[in-house]
Amino acid sequence: MNKVKSGQTVSVHYVGTLDDGTEFDNSHARGEAISFQVGSGQLIPGFDTALPGMVVGETKTIRVDPENAYGEPDPNHLQTFPTSMFPDNFEPAVGLHVQGSSDSGQPMTAKVSTFDDENVTLDFNHPLAGKALNFEIELVDVE
Repeated sequence: MNKVKSGQTVSVHYVGTLDDGTEFDNSHARGEAISFQVGSGQLIPGFDTALPGMVVGETKTIRVDPENAYGEPDPNHLQTFPTSMFPDNFEPAVGLHVQGSSDSGQPMTAKVSTFDDENVTLDFNHPLAGKALNFEIELVDVE
């Protein structure tokens, strides 16, 4: 059997859960395996480094600490905006996800961290920052 090596393109199915069992992603539910080049940095490091040595048909369960996933939340990714920058009908709530555009026109998503009558503080950290991630990975194919 051929074991996966860095540089090869693979297809995998996976289920991602948090330590409390909450599922955050599931390729089976989408009905489509993901394909990527092992070692290319396309995925979080902890996921990528779990694949070398696997063989087609093998399933592996791993736990990835935040530093090998999306990192720890960065306080510099919190920004406060005056409520006047939001539409008149906007009703902030802690945890609410909002979408907008950067100065260059790139779409951005953030989560309401705090708010009052004058300001809304948005958290631009990745939603999984600071969390350990668990994956059940099934190697489907190696090209």
